Amino acid sequence: MKKYSALTLIMALALCASQLSEAQGNKDAKEAAKFSREGFEATQNKDWNKAVDAFRKAAQLDRKQAPNLVSALQHRGMEYTTQQQFPEAISDFSEALKLTPNDPNIHERRAYVEMKTNDYDKALADYSEAIKLKPNEIRYYLYRSYIYETKNDIKSSMADTERALKLDPNNQEAKSRKARLEARQAANAPLPPPPARSPKASPAAARTP
Repeated sequence: MKKYSALTLIMALALCASQLSEAQGNKDAKEAAKFSREGFEATQNKDWNKAVDAFRKAAQLDRKQAPNLVSALQHRGMEYTTQQQFPEAISDFSEALKLTPNDPNIHERRAYVEMKTNDYDKALADYSEAIKLKPNEIRYYLYRSYIYETKNDIKSSMADTERALKLDPNNQEAKSRKARLEARQAANAPLPPPPARSPKASPAAARTP
């Protein structure tokens, strides 16, 4: 009888805890919806600071709100980019990538800002990640080939240019870069070795003009 009472008590406590958790969950969801509405209103007014703040609060209460936060962060990041507030833009894109690391568009946007700040190594990493996620996007190869060319990595730049031309054989930017890279390769090519002296020629004859 005592065992039965103890089991009943445990089940009752578990049910109570579940009900409390459900009640808290409903409360959080309602609060998150409230912040989300504030975020959408701010978005309509293009008040990105308020939108990001509201959606961040909503996402903390309800993970389903995370896509709204990602969108607001991207919009604010692009606004920062336009205003040349590059560190702030990178910060927003980085936070967005923590929430959705497999979005090639965010990698591209961050790479663009990194290029603006001459942080080419990080830009290369972002474009490389974007290519992994979306391997048939010619734009990524064109930008990465540009960075490689800027870093005087002609071989890698040519490889990306060839990939771009494979995707679009008539792409004028890729065709122009290929011609330029080929010219640079020719200019930097080592001189051919002098012709070997014929073993039949005498030393005296070899010195004759």
